Amino acid sequence: MTGRDRVNPSAVRKASRIGKWDWEADVVVVGYGAAGACTAIEAAEAGTEVLLLERASGGGGTSANAGGVIYMGGGTPVQKACGFDDTPDEMYKFLMAAVGPDPDEAKIRIFCDASVAHYHWLVEHGVPFKMSFSPEPGMEALTDDCLNYTGGEDAYPFDRIAKPAPRGHKPQYPAAAGGFLMQKLVAAAERSGTRMECDTRCETLVVDDARQVVGVVAWQDKQERLVRARRGVILTAGGFTMNPTMVARHVPLIAQCSNKIGTDGDDGRAIRMAMGAGADVIHMDAAEVALPITPPRRLMRGILVNRVGQRFINEDTYFGRVGQEGLFRQGGHVYLIVDSAVYERNLAGMEASYVEESVAALEESMGLPPGSLQATMEHYNRFAAQGEDPLFHKMPTLLQPLTSAPYAAIDCRPDKVAWATFTLGGLHTQPTGEVLNPDGETIPGLYAAGRTTCGICSWGYVSGMSLGDGTFFGRKAGRSAARASKV
Repeated sequence: MTGRDRVNPSAVRKASRIGKWDWEADVVVVGYGAAGACTAIEAAEAGTEVLLLERASGGGGTSANAGGVIYMGGGTPVQKACGFDDTPDEMYKFLMAAVGPDPDEAKIRIFCDASVAHYHWLVEHGVPFKMSFSPEPGMEALTDDCLNYTGGEDAYPFDRIAKPAPRGHKPQYPAAAGGFLMQKLVAAAERSGTRMECDTRCETLVVDDARQVVGVVAWQDKQERLVRARRGVILTAGGFTMNPTMVARHVPLIAQCSNKIGTDGDDGRAIRMAMGAGADVIHMDAAEVALPITPPRRLMRGILVNRVGQRFINEDTYFGRVGQEGLFRQGGHVYLIVDSAVYERNLAGMEASYVEESVAALEESMGLPPGSLQATMEHYNRFAAQGEDPLFHKMPTLLQPLTSAPYAAIDCRPDKVAWATFTLGGLHTQPTGEVLNPDGETIPGLYAAGRTTCGICSWGYVSGMSLGDGTFFGRKAGRSAARASKV
C-alpha cells in the first residue's frame, strides 16, 4: 500500500485484491461516539457479531464533550412529571419548521413518533433522567436537572406553529453531562458483547465486484488491518468541522468561528470514505453557529442590531438561531444593546465594548450610520412601553424600554466573541440508515448515522439534536445492518 493510498479515503480497495482478512464480524461500526455506541448495541442485541473500530484510545468522541442534552418529546415521563403536555404531532410541527429549509419529513416523522420509546430504551440501557425542569433555556442546566427548552419552542414564530413544550433531556448529572452519557453507553456496549478495537484508524472502504461494501481498510500499531464485514459497515465517525479544506470548500464562513465543536476525528474522513464508494452528500453548506449571549435569558431585554443599527431577529429565540442568522445573513456583525437597568455579564463573561450617556453618542462610537440606532431605539421603546413588538414579536415578559443611561453595546462579532460551530451536512441516508448514491439508490452494505450524515437538521438546528438524532438513527442503522444478508 502506497503512502498516497493511505491518505486518500476516496480510493476504495477492491475485495479481489485481498487474500486474507485480519478481522471479521457481521457488522463493523466505525466511530465510538453516542451514535456508534447505540449502533453497536442495537446490532449486537439483534444477535449479530459486532466489531467497533475507534481511532482514539476509547469511546467518547465529540459526544463526550457535549452538554449531554438529548432531544426527545411527544410525552416522555419527564415531560409529564413536570406538567408539560406534548404529543408526537406537536413535536413534528415544531421540527418541520425549525430544522429546515428542506427538512427530511420521513426522518422527522419517525423520530417524533418513536421518541418516547427511545427515551425508555436509553433508560433501560443505564441512562438516568431526573423528573425535573430547568427554566433557563438554550443549554444544559448547571444542576442535575433534566428538562428545558432548547430550540426556541416558546418563542416566535414557533409558539404560533406548535404548542410549546421543552424537549431537551439531560441525564441526571451536574452541568455538562456528555461524558457521563458516554460512560453509560460504553458500559451498555460492553455488556452487549460488542468487540472494540481502539487506536485504530479506518482509511478506506472495501468493495466487491458488484460495488457492495464488504469491509474497511484500517491501521493499528502502524500495521494495515483488513476488516471484513459480513453484513455491513456503519459509519458513525463525526462530521468535517476539523477539516479546514472541506470547510473552505463547503461552508467557509464558519472558519472565522473560534470555538469549533469537535475532536480530531471530525475530519470528514468517514464522509470521504463513503463518497469513494459512490455515496451522495447533501446540505454540506449547513452548520450550527451558536452565539453564547445567554444565559441568562433576562439579558435579552436588550436588543440585537446589525452593522446598520437595525434589529434582525427576536432576541428571545434560541441562541443557535441568533448565531446562524448573525453569521450567514448579517456577516457576523452583531451587537447587543442594553441600558444600565438590563446590563450584566452573561455566563460567557461578555462585557460592554462601548458605553455612552446617550444613544446618539453610542451610535457614533460604534461607527453606525448616523441616526440608525436612534431610530431603532425610538421605535423599539415606543412599542415596548405598550408591551408590543410588532417587528419581531419578542415575548412580552422580555419587552422593556431601554431608557436608563448609560447605554452599552456588547460587540459580538466573531473576532470578539467565541462563536461555537460544527457542520451539519453529510451523507444522504434513509431513515433506516442505508446510504444513498446520487441517483437515490442504496449502496449495498453501507450504513451511516450521527454527524457523518445529514440527519434531521438540514439547516436549522436545535440543541440536543446531535445526540438525539445520533442515538436514535444509530439504533436504526444497527438494526438494518443486522437484518442484512451475509456476503
